[in-house]
Amino acid sequence: MSSGLIDCDAHAVVGPVSTLDPYLDDHWREVIATSQFAGPTDQAHPPNLATSRAADLPPDAGRTVEAMRSQLLDPLDLELAILSCDYGVESVRNPDAAAALAAAVNDWLTEQWLDPEPRLRAAIVVPAGQPAAAIAELERRAADPRFVAVYLPVRSAVPYGNRQWWPLWESISRHRLVAELHFGGSPGIAPTASGWPTSWLEEYVDMASAFAAQLTSLVVEGALDVHPQLRISLIESGFAWLPGHLWRLDKGWRGLRREVPWTTRLPSEYVRDHVRVALQPVDGPTDPAELARVAEQLGSERMLMFSSDYPHRHSLEGRAAVSDGLPAGLWADNAREHYRL
Repeated sequence: MSSGLIDCDAHAVVGPVSTLDPYLDDHWREVIATSQFAGPTDQAHPPNLATSRAADLPPDAGRTVEAMRSQLLDPLDLELAILSCDYGVESVRNPDAAAALAAAVNDWLTEQWLDPEPRLRAAIVVPAGQPAAAIAELERRAADPRFVAVYLPVRSAVPYGNRQWWPLWESISRHRLVAELHFGGSPGIAPTASGWPTSWLEEYVDMASAFAAQLTSLVVEGALDVHPQLRISLIESGFAWLPGHLWRLDKGWRGLRREVPWTTRLPSEYVRDHVRVALQPVDGPTDPAELARVAEQLGSERMLMFSSDYPHRHSLEGRAAVSDGLPAGLWADNAREHYRL
């Protein structure tokens, strides 16, 4: 019998673009060959950085289902793991190519991961810069119950609360899927509110501000009022920043609520009803008791879900967090409810 633990962020890595050849038609195989296209830009996890792969995992980590079994599923005795595939199709400026690559990735996930391993579920990869094309790919895959979410990079050219995204939220809600806002994204704009940084460290740390901005947008623009069934996961966001952001957002709303009369509750109440947060990478204090207090400040024991972030360097830290006082059983229940597993 498994532990009942559900991992809501395990990465399937595509690797060379030739991996997708069997899932692309003749036209796109020819385009890739003649243009020497090497694959989308990977802004979520650039290669050869400390955050990109755990040092004690071999090079095949995240690249085959066999590796995931031996390195994650079996060692952690997982009941289920939800695959994230941060292939970066939003960085592809040709809209037809982005749609074709997203479809190929989903077919690859189905054949190479979901079919051979019943403990896996996945988030649908969509061309996130194109809401209509994203909906089309979502609709193509939504009938397969093993796809339980839609992968959306947290960095976008237009905030996710904007009305251009509302048809996507309607489709996600109608199909009872989860909108996963995931660390990263290459929308073609500066990754910080003050422009282009000069180091990955700056971009990595500042990604929390992108999550904060998206949450604010979804609440204030009224997206969660119009789509009350929408469920959102924050993946690789950290959570230590969230209590302070919710306090500030609630305070600002009290003074400026007449500007957004469609919001009828405190912003923090919307977030606690609609949003769940993955554990890794933990951005709080290292002392278990202090970390537990930060978790309590979220104001809801339902908000945290277990994640390993396999095969990134945080994947092994998750075991320590489970054993050091944060309740793994509760997280399994949160993920089960949130993803309707």
